Amino acid sequence: MRQINTEEITDTVEKICIDANYNLGEDLIASLQNALNKEESSLGKEVIAQILENAEIGKNEQVPVCQDTGFAVVFVEIGQEVTIEGQSLQGAINEGVRRGYKNGYLRMSIVKDPLDRINTGDNTPAVIHTDIVPGDKLKITFIAKGGGCENMSRNAMLTPAQGRDGVIDFVVKTVKTAGANPCPPIIVGVGLGGTFEYVTLLSKKAILRPVGSHNKDSNTAHLEDELLEKINKLGIGPQGFGGRITALAVHVETYPCHIASLPVAVNIECHSHRPKTVVI
Repeated sequence: MRQINTEEITDTVEKICIDANYNLGEDLIASLQNALNKEESSLGKEVIAQILENAEIGKNEQVPVCQDTGFAVVFVEIGQEVTIEGQSLQGAINEGVRRGYKNGYLRMSIVKDPLDRINTGDNTPAVIHTDIVPGDKLKITFIAKGGGCENMSRNAMLTPAQGRDGVIDFVVKTVKTAGANPCPPIIVGVGLGGTFEYVTLLSKKAILRPVGSHNKDSNTAHLEDELLEKINKLGIGPQGFGGRITALAVHVETYPCHIASLPVAVNIECHSHRPKTVVI
């Protein structure tokens, strides 16, 4: 068995909270560059160029690329040959978020009670998802999830009879309804299958894939391409000003489901896409 102390986990989470908010991923930058080349609207091109310039400023000056530094969502894959020493795993992660948001001068966006709306003052608690996997490593993936794009996300329990066409209709209508609110060009995560709660988790996991990557299943990959084409024909365009590029990518993740169900979820991600992964 391999032992990992929670202080190392806290230090790691602190660093990736800051890193994610300052430095956009190379896959996203490449996708935005590609979008700039494809965009036909002069205003759309200007918007994408400014997004790229903003990313460069964030990297060079080490400041947040967006004022909404997000809800801290953390995915942890724990090797079954790992033992964790120290405080609780949840406590270690939340302490890392607390330090990261304070030391990185990141906006505190979390309220303790959904109705009383009193800010917790340190951007905790995080939302933490854990999986037990083979091996002796600990994989931590952090994503700063902004409120504007999260608010536009939706799920539905379709009937099996609605099938593929029903899924496409729901996803495209969700993006159309969202319009400019989630700060396009967006990344669209789609969950398909599972249960009411699991399909939503699938849709969020989908946005963690490298931007523009395809599902390994060919039928699902074809669905991703079809959805992307239909979404980009909506004409919403960069920041809602019109144009060819409304979405940079559509990622679909699937899971088996009940014979009576066809769950589908759409998790929309803004152009300020901020995931970071570290393996301990």
